[in-house]
Amino acid sequence: MDFERAGRQPDDDETAVNLRAYFDRVDPAKLRQYDPAWSDEKVIQWDDNFKDDGTLFLPCSERDVDIHEYRRVLVLAVAHFAPFE
Repeated sequence: MDFERAGRQPDDDETAVNLRAYFDRVDPAKLRQYDPAWSDEKVIQWDDNFKDDGTLFLPCSERDVDIHEYRRVLVLAVAHFAPFE
C-alpha cells in the first residue's frame, strides 16, 4: 500500500519519508483505532514509541518528529489506508 511514497513532496527530507515508512509498518487495525479527539498524551501512549522528551523514536532521521507532525501525518496515513480495508 506504500504510504512511504504516497504524497511525496519535492521538498520532503529524510525524516518525512521515514515517518511515512513508519506508518507503513503499523498494523492497519491499530490505525483504525485512532481517534482525532484523543489528547496528545493519549496518542503518545497509544503509539508507545515516543521518547521521554515527547518526540517519536524514529531511527536514521535527520530531525525529531513531535506530536503535531506525527498527528498530521497519522491522519494522512489513516485516509490512505482506508480504501484498502
